[in-house]
Amino acid sequence: MSEFEVRLAGSGTTFTVRTGESVLDAALRQGVMLPYSCKNGTCGSCKGTLVTGEVHYPFHPPMALERHELADSKTLLCQAEPLEDLVVEAREIEAIRDIEVRRLPARVMEKTLLADNVMKLVLKLPAAQRLQFLAGQYIEILLAGGKRRAFSIASPPSSEDEIELHVRHVEGGDFTGWVFNELALRDILRLEGPLGTFFVRNDGAERPLVMMGGGTGFAPLKSMIEDLLAHGDQRPIHLFWGARTPAELYQEGLVREWTQAHPHIQYSSAISEPGDDAAPRGFAGFVHEAVVDTYPDLSGHDVYMSGPPAMIDAAKQAFAAHGVHTDRLFYDSFEFGADVPVRILARPH
Repeated sequence: MSEFEVRLAGSGTTFTVRTGESVLDAALRQGVMLPYSCKNGTCGSCKGTLVTGEVHYPFHPPMALERHELADSKTLLCQAEPLEDLVVEAREIEAIRDIEVRRLPARVMEKTLLADNVMKLVLKLPAAQRLQFLAGQYIEILLAGGKRRAFSIASPPSSEDEIELHVRHVEGGDFTGWVFNELALRDILRLEGPLGTFFVRNDGAERPLVMMGGGTGFAPLKSMIEDLLAHGDQRPIHLFWGARTPAELYQEGLVREWTQAHPHIQYSSAISEPGDDAAPRGFAGFVHEAVVDTYPDLSGHDVYMSGPPAMIDAAKQAFAAHGVHTDRLFYDSFEFGADVPVRILARPH
């Protein structure tokens, strides 16, 4: 299979494009984040400039390009396929601020009970619409009266036309009760996103990752891990997942598959309310205690944690005492309420 090299003129980033692959698809496949939206050549979000090299458009004409733009060497990267090596001027996304926050309708395509109190939703975006996001970010479901419900995206960015959510049923939560009992397949929800600053940093690629989730705080970590695997990232990952009971570790089978297929991934569970059969399955206690029990010195690690505020607050203090640097600690802290969740997304400043 022939391959061509593409170099971004501004950053010097290079990647390869296979025969029959668009420049944009190749970039995203290799973890190079370029702006895009429709992916069908109509919106112009992926517009770039050819500095050197030639492309063709085998499937769709460059509808978002005017004649004078074609004359000025503009190109639509979602449709353009190289005929030779290229140098392209295109904006490489380096931070959350470069990703457009959008409002979109989405159709419910799947409702699967993962545990007694956790529902998996798969939302399908409209044809020719995509949600560009970084693994770890979240969306908000827009409700009547200006209310919103925030949920981390559990699917990786490569599943860009479908959004997977893990919804925990909350006592007194009107929306989560409605999701469990009334929301039907093919119903339409409106969402806004992506939102948040919780995503994997690539400025310390040699550092191993400790990822810690509490309950459905597993969702954004799932997105992160699947995205890292998709890009062939070999940084060591140790995932810690905490819950009250073993049954609340609702996708342990998937996690076991990761560890069996990828030697650089480790997994540890922590059960805070162990029963008679829980001790053999993992750490008996809070999940942050399992982390420091395993890593008395965290100074060489990047730490990502997601879950309820009490877990995050306890972990911040414990991890600081065990050497983690504040600029290498990233977290997504959220709480559930009857109407609107209080969500604090942050990395320490």
